[in-house]
Amino acid sequence: MTVETPGVGLLGYAFMGRAHAHALITLGHMTGPPPIRPRLVSVAGRDEARRAEFAVRFGFERAVEGWQEVVDDPDVEIVENLLPNNLHAEPVIAAARAGKHVLCEKPLALDAAEARAMLAAAEDAGVVHMCAFNYRFVPAVRRARDMIEAGELGDIHHFRGVYRQSWGADPSREGVWRFDAAQAGGGALGDLATHVIDMSRYLVGDVESVAAEVATFVPGRTVDDAAAAAVRFAGGAVGTIEATRFATGNLNRFTWEVNGSKGSLAFDLERPAELVVGGTRTLVNPDGWWPPGHVLGWEHTFVFELRRFLDAVAGRGSVAPHGATFADGVRASEVADAIVVSAREGRRVSLPA
Repeated sequence: MTVETPGVGLLGYAFMGRAHAHALITLGHMTGPPPIRPRLVSVAGRDEARRAEFAVRFGFERAVEGWQEVVDDPDVEIVENLLPNNLHAEPVIAAARAGKHVLCEKPLALDAAEARAMLAAAEDAGVVHMCAFNYRFVPAVRRARDMIEAGELGDIHHFRGVYRQSWGADPSREGVWRFDAAQAGGGALGDLATHVIDMSRYLVGDVESVAAEVATFVPGRTVDDAAAAAVRFAGGAVGTIEATRFATGNLNRFTWEVNGSKGSLAFDLERPAELVVGGTRTLVNPDGWWPPGHVLGWEHTFVFELRRFLDAVAGRGSVAPHGATFADGVRASEVADAIVVSAREGRRVSLPA
């Protein structure tokens, strides 16, 4: 049995860095066959003490300051970009042009134009690319997708997705980069609603048009605090996409429902092992992991996500359709941009085919 040992470089070491590093270590022992045990080569970040501590904690061979050092490292075959949104495009484009396979956290870029440039660079270089919409890899979500594709819900009529967090109202968090449009692009729209947009596309199909409102509740902020959109899908279904960081009492609550002519499905991220089928809660665990009822957690979404990405790098399958490619990241950005235009101009906005 051949063991794949691709060299990985991380850009960023904050909580998303921990999630990805944990997954890279875990998948080497828990997924397969054949096994993949990534070589943790390099991690980049501005704070010398924090990046050094991160490297020791997770077993990276070296810690460096700049992303360029990771991209230029001959031992790095894969670059994972977990930096703030304004630092997505340049490192990813440089990595692709250097022949590195690239994974980038969502949203893919500050806007759709920047995202399209990233997709073009990856396609021109012929490298594997993934936009890290990790909630596609919740086992209950995959079960829902399989049920919809099998026709168990009949014709899909309606989707509703809502992502609610509350930390945006915390004055002690003022000044973080996510409240700065120059670094984040959007607020709740880019941070949370892009997850809802991608989930709607994964389950129901492409978004055809949007009519939206966005709002900023804190004076002086340059990003939105909440967004809501009525959407029409190319297949004829209608739905709503909502996101806010002002939902008091909700820590990380992403809920969605799909209604069809034969049945309905519903999901709540704060109960990730459950899928509600026609009003009945069922536990969902992927085959081959734990016995029934021994559920998986949030961190395992990254294990499944990175395993699919690394399998694609190794030539065993592709990122799509269950993983999100840069093309999916582009489309999520196009929908988000259309929501902004709709809210600003007070009209329904159609998406390009």
